[in-house]
Amino acid sequence: MEMDAQTLQALAEVDIRTVSKESLADIKDVKIDRNLSREERITDYIRQVKNPYCVQCNGIIVKMNFSQSGETLEDKLTSYFLST
Repeated sequence: MEMDAQTLQALAEVDIRTVSKESLADIKDVKIDRNLSREERITDYIRQVKNPYCVQCNGIIVKMNFSQSGETLEDKLTSYFLST
């Protein structure tokens, strides 16, 4: 699932004070298939969570922010999936 920059920007700007908890994926339900390639794992993760910046965990809304290190969301997800 490829997302354009505009869509990713809109997802990154979701306000956790107003987002519906029911609209967010619960991270405990996300399953990562380690047999998939890196690109396939990233695509599958985004497919499952819908918004890679905002999920819920045990009923708590969690918003992910990334430092301005120059790394993209893909870089961060790649790093995460390579470490698991």
